[in-house]
Amino acid sequence: MTETPPAAPPSPPNRLAILAEVAGFVAVALLLRYAMTFFFWRYAGPVSLGVMILLVTLYMRRQGIGWRDMGLVPLPGIRAKLMVVPMALLAFVAFAIAVGATAFGLPALGLDFMTELPQGVEDRWGDIRGNLPLYLLWVAIAWISAGFFEEMFFRGYMITRLRAAFAGIPWGALLAVILAALVFGYGHFYYQGWRGLIVTGAIGVAFGSMFLLYRGNLWPMILLHGVVDTLNFTALYGEWE
Repeated sequence: MTETPPAAPPSPPNRLAILAEVAGFVAVALLLRYAMTFFFWRYAGPVSLGVMILLVTLYMRRQGIGWRDMGLVPLPGIRAKLMVVPMALLAFVAFAIAVGATAFGLPALGLDFMTELPQGVEDRWGDIRGNLPLYLLWVAIAWISAGFFEEMFFRGYMITRLRAAFAGIPWGALLAVILAALVFGYGHFYYQGWRGLIVTGAIGVAFGSMFLLYRGNLWPMILLHGVVDTLNFTALYGEWE
């Protein structure tokens, strides 16, 4: 079986076109979320991200690119499906290191702003404590919006496209991961402040690195992201300390 030769790096015009494409989608995503905060602040992020996934899907289809090319790879056979679990566990180690280094390590160094949350951030989820219907709603949103949509957009789409733009550039893959993580972190700034930007940005670097390690397989990050957010909402629902 012959190996497919590696694709040639994109020419400078194509490189600029891909960067303009990614910047355009990011700008539209931020504008959509900002506009929606005037109507339903709590759900502005998930709804705007869902719209973006639709727009990206339609645009990339015209380019002859599908989501299987950006991380939703087929998992043929039971073994391939089961392997997602240990891969997600390894990704959890990277996640834990990122959270520990930022959420706990930076305050230990005297950066007190990392212990502060913006006023009203806890109200984002509503009165979820002991409220089963609201808890189930947010768990469903966590799996659809965070588990799937965030991983598809910030890891699958952004890293894949930025890697294509930076092909042939030293450390291009790492630059793609960092840029996608910065946008991911900024996407949480509007309700989590600087602490949220830094922590989620570090998580973005961890998830993006694992995405590269797993050769563009999004499924372990989707599983981990959904489980982590489900545990967070379960803690709020059950008033765990």
